Amino acid sequence: MSVDPHIVFLILIFAAVFTFGQAVIGLVSVATQKRKVNKRLKVAEKVDGVSALVMELRKQRGLNADGKRGQRLRWLSNLIVASGVPYNPKKGIAYAGLAGLAGGMAAAVLLKNPLLFPVGALALGVGGPIFYLKMMAGKRAKALGFQLPQALEIIVRSLEAGHPVPTAINLVGREMSDPIGSEFGMAADEIAYGATMEQAVERMADRCQHPDVDLFAATVRLQAGTGGNLTGLLKLNAATVRERHKMRLKIQAASSEGRASAMILTSAPFASMGFIIISSPHFYGDVIHEPIVKWGLTGLGIWMFIGNLVMRRMIDLRL
Repeated sequence: MSVDPHIVFLILIFAAVFTFGQAVIGLVSVATQKRKVNKRLKVAEKVDGVSALVMELRKQRGLNADGKRGQRLRWLSNLIVASGVPYNPKKGIAYAGLAGLAGGMAAAVLLKNPLLFPVGALALGVGGPIFYLKMMAGKRAKALGFQLPQALEIIVRSLEAGHPVPTAINLVGREMSDPIGSEFGMAADEIAYGATMEQAVERMADRCQHPDVDLFAATVRLQAGTGGNLTGLLKLNAATVRERHKMRLKIQAASSEGRASAMILTSAPFASMGFIIISSPHFYGDVIHEPIVKWGLTGLGIWMFIGNLVMRRMIDLRL
């Protein structure tokens, strides 16, 4: 049985391209992971001494020199710290101003009404950054909940090997990727700067604003106040966090149908209206100025808003 050389040649080309693609993906993945792990270490390379490192890390998180938040706009400070976005007021104001200008111009041009410029500017200039910070805070909280059991297991193994607790915390800060790596790294830096372990862990929980991290901080405080086997407590803590994470995934799976229905029911009217406006501009354009149409669309919008609130209440299951 003879084999066609052309087919063999094509198979070899496919194998070579596939191998090259796998190598590129592997190199990119390793480089990305290394960059994530070394994010805090890059900051350490630019400053001299532990005190300068602690101050710089606090500054990037939007904290003052004492590691506390500003008293003005407390909710915004909490959101900035929880999001993990590098804090730079000048860049933030510039980006918000550009977004507001773009939103105002888009509202004035698309709706052909210059009076709507302030509405579009406020919607995108104020609402846009807040939505971005909320999205980043949610993404960071999800990553923290996933990484925390691994971090606790690293601490447990380090303690079982005979290392002191600050060394175990520092090991997590060096070996794990963000966001958990930076948080434990900041805690290790604060311990080296002079804070007690309880203070450093409490500040980490305050920065993360995550219930599982709060549980870890409570475990450390309990052991420091009453004594006991910290290794055993952390093992139990890691198992508890894993079970809570599994329960969150089960809740997310159980509410997935409701969330999909909410997205479809919310987007379908806007998609249909957009398609009608594009395909037949005069369908609404000839009657949009009629009072009954204005009041009708306003009523539909209010009814849709109430329906979204009800659907959100139905699918917002928390552990």
